Amino acid sequence: MSEALEQRYESIVKRIASACERTKRDPASVTLVAVSKTFSPEAVNALARLGVRDFGENKVQEAKAKIPECDGRIRWHGIGHLQTNKARDAVQLFSVIHSVDSVRVAQEIEKHAAAQSKRMPVLLEVNVAGEGAKFGFKPEEVVEGALTINRLTHLELRGLMTMPPYAEENEKSRQFFHRLAQLKREIEQKLGAPLPDLSMGMSGDFEVAIEEGATLARIGTALFGERKSVAIRQIMSE
Repeated sequence: MSEALEQRYESIVKRIASACERTKRDPASVTLVAVSKTFSPEAVNALARLGVRDFGENKVQEAKAKIPECDGRIRWHGIGHLQTNKARDAVQLFSVIHSVDSVRVAQEIEKHAAAQSKRMPVLLEVNVAGEGAKFGFKPEEVVEGALTINRLTHLELRGLMTMPPYAEENEKSRQFFHRLAQLKREIEQKLGAPLPDLSMGMSGDFEVAIEEGATLARIGTALFGERKSVAIRQIMSE
């Protein structure tokens, strides 16, 4: 597994560099966030040994079980839907939360960040395509939401995140990534300050996302390989 993992990692690094070259960006401006949901601590540690430092987990419960078994130098990103009753653990476990999808969730994170004397970096999730089954701010509401959340003293507003609709052709995602970048610029104008991050792009479309300005690319399957549902059961039973 380790040799195959190394090959996939090297391939992704090259693809990130190529996407950056096409848009005259520094590859260092893009952070690979390895999406490790359902994968074992052993798989995480194998990738960490190759130099990856940023990993994303979707579920707080799985992260809570997995993180103590992983390399202590890792920066953990919360990238899945966050329920308010999981906010305390999320603040404790993660270095940054990508999926703040409402002012209410932000206020709950604020409360627990204050209790833990922590300033919590967050990104606002935007449902750019308006899909009914997905979470996130509506595009027409996120600017006002960002202004409200920016006033919370224990949160550091870092930028925006989105997941476009699934498409066989990665080019179909471009319009949604482009729109998220536009929204970020609108918020920056209102705030009078830059937002450094756009979290967008996954295994199937991260190159298009980088061309549209992604700074955080959330890559799982293309890096770890196909997920096996048994993996998460093993993690949770340990």
